[in-house]
Order: sequence, then structure tokens, then C-alpha cells
Amino acid sequence: MRRVHLFALGLASLLAGCKVGPNYQRPDTLAPPAYKEGGSPGAVVPPPNPKGGTWKPASPSDGMLRGKWWEIYQDPQLNALEEQIVPQNQNLRAALETYQSARDQVRVARADFYPTLSVTPAVSRDQVSSHRPLAVSGTNTGYSDFQLEGQASWEPDLWGRVRRSVEAAHENAQASASDLANLDLSLHAELALDYFELRGLDSDARLLQTTVTDYEHQLDLNQRLVKGGLATAVVVAQALTQLETTRAQLVDLNEARSEYEHAIATLINKEAGDVTLAPSPLDLALPGVPVGVPSQLIERRPDISAVERRTAAANAQIGIAISAFYPNVVLGGGGGFESTNIGTLIQGPSALWSLGAQATQLLFDAGRRHAITDQARHNYEAEASTYRATVLGAFNEVEDRLSDLRVLNEEATTEQRAVAAAQHSLDLSNQRYKGGATTYLEVLVAESTLLSNQRTSTDLVTRQFSASVGLIRALGGGWDVAQLP
Repeated sequence: MRRVHLFALGLASLLAGCKVGPNYQRPDTLAPPAYKEGGSPGAVVPPPNPKGGTWKPASPSDGMLRGKWWEIYQDPQLNALEEQIVPQNQNLRAALETYQSARDQVRVARADFYPTLSVTPAVSRDQVSSHRPLAVSGTNTGYSDFQLEGQASWEPDLWGRVRRSVEAAHENAQASASDLANLDLSLHAELALDYFELRGLDSDARLLQTTVTDYEHQLDLNQRLVKGGLATAVVVAQALTQLETTRAQLVDLNEARSEYEHAIATLINKEAGDVTLAPSPLDLALPGVPVGVPSQLIERRPDISAVERRTAAANAQIGIAISAFYPNVVLGGGGGFESTNIGTLIQGPSALWSLGAQATQLLFDAGRRHAITDQARHNYEAEASTYRATVLGAFNEVEDRLSDLRVLNEEATTEQRAVAAAQHSLDLSNQRYKGGATTYLEVLVAESTLLSNQRTSTDLVTRQFSASVGLIRALGGGWDVAQLP
């Protein structure tokens, strides 16, 4: 029996090398050699390959973003807020629990590699009928039965079903980890966007406060001119209207600022009343964002990684479906002791054992297994197509953000010239008004034009920072697939 047992185990080990179903290969994607908008201001690109050379940027490259990407803005207040997301944000904690659940599923799948063992102790006291057929008069009709038995059952992974199940669980766990990384990136990017919007409003508020002060001086000047008989009350009414309108804009700006403060509080899981950010105009220098080369983007975007891992899991499901066409083989055995006396339970004559094997082959299921296999193949093709679409969308998203930076830089340069021209126009109008060569209406128009251009220029700075954060998010932040568990 020992030889039979060893032969069966050896045969099972030999067959365990078989694994049905296709082995996974990442779906092909075409990466452009360089970004079309790679020369955009605010983007740092690696040097081109030398002529006739084989130089290739390292992956991950030293010129790529790493870790806490928000530190490139060199803003201590932003850094302090970003550090509070991981320990505080509840959405991120929920995603972490989801990943840990997926990781536990890998352990569940791996358990099928091993046999199941159980033990069944039992004690009973039995009384049989003295009037039963063929009963011998005077014999004992009561007895005790003590049992200590164990059972073992093992289904060897002859066709790779368990290995494919572990593969699928493993890839799904990594996909869940990528989802976690993608949410982490999104939350940090959202906080940075809200923060720069808030600081942009602070810049706008500073501009409006300065303008209110200038308009107060204008109102005072016109009131003195009216008292001297050099102007009419209409001029004072016009100056006062412009002043109060600007004050109202300043109040409205503060209301919008409060909403961004509340949004930041939500991201770090705090009550709105617990977060108060002191006014700080956006006077930072816009940093350059290292973009690397397009081929690296596939390794740097957690959302791409999530779809790619789910594609691998779908491929493993094909092997699981195909394994249903092969017989199931189960090896089992049991053994233990049984006696009517507890004192003789653990003795040689009380021993009992059994060994056995069973194979089951399904012969007819009306095409169910074929349908499940076809379904698994279609699911894989769907995931592969989603992966390719995600990669293409990622390339285009980076191009969009690079384009945004380029266009905003050009627009900001043009707007700065417009502000200078509007300021010069206002200076001339003030000189003409004080000299009596024109009406105050000309000054009002010049002031309104200047303020409009100044606010546009301030808004463009905010939009440049938002586009910069958007580019970092499109590049995957400082993440890399090497971080997958």
C-alpha cells in the first residue's frame, strides 16, 4: 500500500505541471516616440537620443516625478495639508480596506493547493434490544463506543485550475492596489487644485483691495472738485457707484474663498470650522514638471495599471473555464482508533484506516462549459480593448495638459502687455481729466478696462498652476508599477 500511495503522489506531482489556458501577455499598444507638445513651457523633457546611439532613459528615470510630487511647488502650507490626506481621508481608507479584502482573496485561492484535514472524536453509549431477532439469551445488550478518527482529502491541481485561480486573485489584488494609488493621486491633486484656486482668489482679493483704495482716493478727489465748483454731483455719483461695485465684487470673492476652504476641510476629514487658511496671494514661481517619454506613461499611471491587471485576471479566467473540460481527481484517506473501552482506544488492534481515489468526468452539460469558456474569452477581449483605450486616453490627456500650459503661457504674456497698455491709458485719461480736457466718463472706462485686464492676468496665473497640477496627475504623479505589492 505504501508503494501504491507513493506512486499516486508521484503521478499527481508529474501531472501538476500541466496548466491549461493561454499564458498572459500584455496587450500591444503603440506609444509615440515623443509628446507633440513636449516643448511646452513648464514641461521638462529628457534630451533626444544621440545620433546613431542607443541611449534610452532609465525607467523610472531620475528626471521623473517621485514620491511627494506636490513638494515641487515649495509651499510649506500646501505640503502640510497634503500630508493630512493619507491618515485622515475616509474615502482613501475605504479603498485601502477594499485592497486588503482583495489581498485576502489571494490567500483563499492559495488554500486550495493543500489538503483538507479534519478530526472526528466521538463517544456513545448504546443499548440494543434483548428481543431482537437471533438474540442470544444472557448476552450483554449495552456497550460503549469510543472513536478517534481523522480524514484527509486532496484534489491535486492537475489541470491548473487552482493556479489560474490564484493568478486571477493576485491580479485582482494588484488592480485593487492600483485603484487605491489612483484615488490617492486624485485626492492629492484635488487638494492642490483647491489650494491654488484659493490662493488665486487671495491674489484677486489683493488686487481688488488695492483698487478699492484707489477708487476711494478718486471719490475724495471728485468730492473736493465738486466743492470747488470744478465738477458736478454726477461725477461724485459715478465714482461712488464704481467704488461700491468693486467692494461688492470683493465680498463675493470672499464667499467663493470660503467654499474652497470647506472643500479642503472635507478632503482632510475635518469640520469646516476647524480649517482656516490665512490669506496668501499666489506669488509662487511655476515649477517645471518632468514629463519623461511617452513609453514610460504606461508604467506610471495607476489607472492604466488597474485596467492592465484586470486584463491579466480575465486571461486567467479562461484557463479556469477550460479546466472544467478535464476530470476532477480527489485523493482521500482516513484513519484512527475505535474501541468499546477507553483504556484500549490507543492500541494497535483498535486502529483503522482507509485510502482511496475518485475521478469524475462530466460527459454532457448541453454546451454550458463551452459557453462559459467563450464568455471568458470575450471578457478578456473587452478588458484588453479597455486597456488600449485607457492608454490612448492617457497619452491624449498629457498632450491636453501640455497644450494648456503652452496656450496659457502665451495668453499670460499677451495679457501682461494688455495690462501695461491699460495702465498707460488710465494715466493719460487722469492727466486729461485733471487738465479739464475730458470728462470723468473717460477715466471710468479706463479704470474698468485696467481692472478687467488685471483680474484676467491674475486668473491666468491660477489657471497655469491648475494646468500644472493637471499635468502631474496625467503623468501619474510620483507613482510607478514597481510599487505594486
